[in-house]
Amino acid sequence: MSNSENSTSKPVIHEGPSVSVPASEISFINTGVKTEKGELRAGPAYGDLQNGRHGTFVRMPAGFKSPVHTHTEDYFAVVVEGVGSNHPVGAEAEPLPKGSYWFQRGEEAHVTECLSETDCLFFIVQPGKFDYVIDETANKK
Repeated sequence: MSNSENSTSKPVIHEGPSVSVPASEISFINTGVKTEKGELRAGPAYGDLQNGRHGTFVRMPAGFKSPVHTHTEDYFAVVVEGVGSNHPVGAEAEPLPKGSYWFQRGEEAHVTECLSETDCLFFIVQPGKFDYVIDETANKK
């Protein structure tokens, strides 16, 4: 049923104009999140990862293992390239190859890794701004 047929539904609010961007034209920026394997890089697709709802490509260096951390907001992620893992603290890494996905609840401590010998590329969708809060207590254990 279209909105014109259902007068009781809320109006649809659209994110912005429709776009198509070839992979080679995605512009990545440094995030400041680093380990000895390198730095996470973000390629904004829509929205504004620093201020609100967004869809963002995240490039993770091969062998990268995050410190234990949380995010304020929930997020969904799809593995586009490489083999990643996202797991609770203390759990074994479950390999997630290209085409796999995960959901990460906000404010839940976890570890994210790139298990492959090549960089990983994830696409994340988050209803609010992206933050990365390192759990100092868990990382000292």
